[in-house]
Amino acid sequence: MTNKKLKIIINHAKIYGFIFRSSDIYNGIKSIYDYGPQGVEMKNNIKKFWWNYMVKYRNNIVGIDTSILMNNKVWLASKHIKNFKEYFIFNKKNKKIYILNKFLKKIFNKIKNKKKKIKNIILNLYKKNKIKILNKILKKIIIKYNLIKYYKWTNIKNINLMFKTKFNILKKKKEIYLRPETAQGIFINVKNVKNSNRMKIPFGIAQIGKSFRNEIISKQFIFRTKEFEQMEMQFFILPGEEKKWYKYWIKSRLKWHYYLNLGKKKYKIKKHKNLSHYSTFASDIEFKFFNKFKELEGIHFRKNYDLKNHIKLSKKNLYFFDYKKKKKYIPYIIETSLGLDRIFYSIFCSSLKIEKINKNKRIYLKLPFFISPFKIAILPLINNEKIIKISEKIFNNLKYTYNTIYDNKNSIGKRYKIQDSIGTPFCVTIDNNSIINKIVTIRFRDTMKQKKYKIKYLNKFFKKKFNMTLFYKKNI
Repeated sequence: MTNKKLKIIINHAKIYGFIFRSSDIYNGIKSIYDYGPQGVEMKNNIKKFWWNYMVKYRNNIVGIDTSILMNNKVWLASKHIKNFKEYFIFNKKNKKIYILNKFLKKIFNKIKNKKKKIKNIILNLYKKNKIKILNKILKKIIIKYNLIKYYKWTNIKNINLMFKTKFNILKKKKEIYLRPETAQGIFINVKNVKNSNRMKIPFGIAQIGKSFRNEIISKQFIFRTKEFEQMEMQFFILPGEEKKWYKYWIKSRLKWHYYLNLGKKKYKIKKHKNLSHYSTFASDIEFKFFNKFKELEGIHFRKNYDLKNHIKLSKKNLYFFDYKKKKKYIPYIIETSLGLDRIFYSIFCSSLKIEKINKNKRIYLKLPFFISPFKIAILPLINNEKIIKISEKIFNNLKYTYNTIYDNKNSIGKRYKIQDSIGTPFCVTIDNNSIINKIVTIRFRDTMKQKKYKIKYLNKFFKKKFNMTLFYKKNI
């Protein structure tokens, strides 16, 4: 069932200009996608919603845009060169690749957790990266518990998830990495931002940007890809205040997600059991994709791990000064990290509705109004000179305030269907009455109901429908 739904989503995204396979005319490239005309508008609307909430209407968070290519010492200090690896096995039995931690779960399920000692030994070896010993023990377990009929593999292998490229310096070529996260660009610029904008603790630095990871297994459309976009904010705080701000940002980020109106039951908070090397406590906001909860956004307490390492390697003064205690310190950090492609996917999946009306099938995108690629469609009912003139006047009057589309091709039924399929909340039809009475008909996407409105009141009507001010005032 999930595969069937996924095929419908992928097909709809392509037909209606949201997402295409990259290099589609050459049969694509695995796990890389392009955003079409409707897709890029929707993506920009999500960015705007996040940026307004996290940066624009706050006085203690500023934005930054750092480079994709950075000095290799950045990744040396952050331990990405050493630790940013994925362990995997290739199973000769079914010709599949398994990520090691998921493979371990399968093994535990097969032996039904009868041997807790074995499980603990395996997990400890995995955590300590003692892969050679782990490989020998796993092979013994598979023989002992007769799992050879399921698994036969070559030795456990690993790959660094960072993409490499070449940096030409005269005749020499130096290897350099594409960034695997946007966070480090914020950390290495913290002093520049603090000094230039006179920021005081607590304060945040936000960024939206591309990251690249050479994922071994990339699947389920745009959920996990090799090239993706992140919306991150690093919040710098006094040591000792981490629990207060950690709770604050979990609550705050949930409010943002709930306003999308996809259903509160589709979200849950999952605390990390296996923490990253830089984190002492962390949680994920998970979202129910189809029938399974998966990570959507991370809220992590990073302590001062990153800044401490950058101070050590760069020998630069990234310390802050506490004037009350009259001593220098390294601030602690709370991170909120949201994948733009994943939030796009969660909205798209949840908004695609299929319903039967009088034995006919209706497909429409019930997108939140402020996320929809187009807010209003202007549809002249008849190709009449006077009607066209009024339609164009209405279009020109609205297009500078709202993303508005004009369409006078095909039957009105077909035009409604197209607008429903791309998620346009309101269609304005102009007919002969518009010439006589200056009245138009507004059709509502979600209910298909239609109401008459005077042309002079259109701006007032749409201003009320698309006003976000109250949300920002109440929730920031």
